Amino acid sequence: MPELIVRTAVPADEAALGALDRRTWSPLHSVQPRPEPPYDPFFDAWHIPDDFLVAVVDGRIAGYLRLVRPTPLDCNAHVRQIQGLAVDDRVRGRGVARALLAAAVDRAVAEGAERMTLRVLGHNAPARRLYESAGFRVEGVLPGEFRLEGRYVDDVLMGRGLNGVGEDD
Repeated sequence: MPELIVRTAVPADEAALGALDRRTWSPLHSVQPRPEPPYDPFFDAWHIPDDFLVAVVDGRIAGYLRLVRPTPLDCNAHVRQIQGLAVDDRVRGRGVARALLAAAVDRAVAEGAERMTLRVLGHNAPARRLYESAGFRVEGVLPGEFRLEGRYVDDVLMGRGLNGVGEDD
């Protein structure tokens, strides 16, 4: 079994993360157009290294998860939102996404968060199953929110409580 480490991104990860992001782009999970050269930087003023957890398998970046506060409002400071998750095809099915999700929950709890949320495209059944297996539940659906490749696609809002807060049993 390959060694898997999850850590916070550092500025030196930019090239590897940008390449991973381009390799994993798919209309299954992205509402952005396919990246074309010249490529935008992976990190910018709104996407800083501290926002990203990276999975490293056998010394190579194999995935990332972006975890942020959904708004700068104090009344929303108890929530963390996943705003991106990507795993390299070479390590799919080896628990990388689950490790990133577990690390995100740990980080959110350490930061004092009580809830986690995310948005996933309705037709992305594999991601929805992954999130449900990690305790996320559908909390809302925006029908036909996006038009991708000529099809209307739902935007599914999912969330979960942390440490028993906001969880329905």
